[in-house]
Amino acid sequence: MIIIECPKCKHKHKIPEDKVPSTPKIARCKICGYKFPVNLNKDLSKTKRIGVCISKGGVGKTTTAVNLAAGLALGGYRVLLVDTDTQGQCSFLLGVKPAAGLAELVLEELSPEETLFRARENLYLLAGGRGLAGVKRLIDREYFGGERTLSDALSKIERDFDFVVVDTSPGWDALSVNVMFYVTEILIPVSLEIMTIQALANFLKSIISIQKYRTELEIKYVVPTFLDMRVKKKTMSMLDKLKSLYPDKLCDPIRYNNLLSQAPVYGKTIFEYAPGSKGAQDYRKLVKRIAKNPDLFN
Repeated sequence: MIIIECPKCKHKHKIPEDKVPSTPKIARCKICGYKFPVNLNKDLSKTKRIGVCISKGGVGKTTTAVNLAAGLALGGYRVLLVDTDTQGQCSFLLGVKPAAGLAELVLEELSPEETLFRARENLYLLAGGRGLAGVKRLIDREYFGGERTLSDALSKIERDFDFVVVDTSPGWDALSVNVMFYVTEILIPVSLEIMTIQALANFLKSIISIQKYRTELEIKYVVPTFLDMRVKKKTMSMLDKLKSLYPDKLCDPIRYNNLLSQAPVYGKTIFEYAPGSKGAQDYRKLVKRIAKNPDLFN
């Protein structure tokens, strides 16, 4: 049985596999009547595509992307971590030095197998780095369909994974737009600071502009980071504001923990460096929620 979800009304249609044609078709929702394209090579993939995004640095975005991906891999899922930042920080946090990565895949300089790096058991990395500047130039030169450059590249390999977690760079550029046209779920790390709350409002405006063309794109998770009870009044005020704005999307906060910033020095995830720490506990909760498996790690 294959499930096709209407991007407009979100109704999920269960269709026997032998009734689904092998070539892309236009589907019509029996509930709302909306017609939408169905790409059988991608849209019916069971892979969950999650973008870890916000147009601000210093919020724990890469830390969240890496530890989320690592936690899912520890849970037994096959995970692809995609680094779309020219700084290539995912490699640093994992303590690895891939010879190739996302740029070589998109530019077709190497085969998909040559660009994937096995960082841990069940966890593969498409590394970022300075080579992504060439990818941005390629996207800018495209007169039509440039926003799907990343999607076209990742469609070759995504079906081998249960989850694709995409770490994005701060700011908003052509590659950021490409990420929005690839992922279906957005996870927004929000440090509990007033400047981040303001950046969140601006980021949401950008997302709304993309959703006009891609209705299946959804803000799924808002993750408060740097919860510091030493400044309880300020922190809880920010947290309460997020609860009022995103009651259904708000995840349990990631508490401030020095061990989270120490782990990358040793090229380890928080689960490897300090498995009993508050940081590890908090990221396990996040992994359970995203995997929709409360018994994971038990």
